[in-house]
Amino acid sequence: MKIISFGDIHEDIRNLSMMRSELETAELIVLSGDLTNCHGKAETKRVLDAIKKYNKHLLAQYGNMDMQETDSYLSQEGINLHGNGYLLGDVGIFGCGGSSATPFHTPSEISEAEIERFLTDGFNKVKDARWKIMVCHTPPKDTTTDIIQNGMHVGSQTVRDFILKFKPHVCISGHIHESRNKDKVGDTIVLNAGMFRDGWYIEVVIDKGALSAALKSIA
Repeated sequence: MKIISFGDIHEDIRNLSMMRSELETAELIVLSGDLTNCHGKAETKRVLDAIKKYNKHLLAQYGNMDMQETDSYLSQEGINLHGNGYLLGDVGIFGCGGSSATPFHTPSEISEAEIERFLTDGFNKVKDARWKIMVCHTPPKDTTTDIIQNGMHVGSQTVRDFILKFKPHVCISGHIHESRNKDKVGDTIVLNAGMFRDGWYIEVVIDKGALSAALKSIA
């Protein structure tokens, strides 16, 4: 199984055509959050429709820069990862959208307690899967994926604690645009692809009993 993931799209879909082959050959496309710029259903649909031209197998969740109606629309479409989990053969994928509190009072911020609850709700739906992939828009604290420009770590301690307790094989995050990187928390691979317009995405491959996860570049 090949999974292609990216997030922090912010309505900028110009790079899609440059990764046509990757999109068309993936079994699943996962969108980790921030599909829009403080917008809702109409703009979310526009992003999803553009991706569906290449691959209709999608799972997605809202980010802190998406309105609440994006979350509702993804649920209506039956593809919402937020607080939810999906089994695809022996692969389980679960997620938590929104983000922890920011200084900017963005549209969809949630508490640390809510992050834990949504992750737990999703995890419980896939806990028996051989391979578990966690998609959390907020990265775990104290990694190379949660550092802002002044060097501060602004990720979630709750997300980090959840990873250490439940040990998913991969955590796909985003949110902190300048912190595109790959790291580990315990044995869990953590990836942040940064903004989609910068040409980076994540590839997860599960084949013959082995899993690999890597940052990839369109260029």
